[in-house]
Amino acid sequence: MLNKMRGVTLIELVIVVAIVALLATIAIPSYRQFLLRSHRAEAKSALLNLAAAQEKFYLQNNTYTDALVAAPPAGLGLLATTENGYYTITIANDADAEIFTATATAAGGQADDTDCATFTINQAGARTATSDSCW
Repeated sequence: MLNKMRGVTLIELVIVVAIVALLATIAIPSYRQFLLRSHRAEAKSALLNLAAAQEKFYLQNNTYTDALVAAPPAGLGLLATTENGYYTITIANDADAEIFTATATAAGGQADDTDCATFTINQAGARTATSDSCW
């Protein structure tokens, strides 16, 4: 009777590791791009909430505010970053506070998203972004 050896050879192991490495080099960048695109929704949501808060403030005070973090009635009482911190939020007003522009700028790991690094919205509801395909 012949005694057969059982097990995995070194060549088989190297081939499996090479295949896994190849799949990882394809999958990881694709997944990273997916995450960056999904985080954009957080910036859009924060800006739309800010615009709604600005309109409420305007109805009560007949002016817009640039006090994002200050508690009402002096400000909007919102966070200076999005919920998970992927974007920072700023507000710019004109001299008489009749116009505002809110901007969400990518922060931290989201700064790698150069296609959609900034989003803006103004008092008229006009939305712009770094690239036309972002909104």
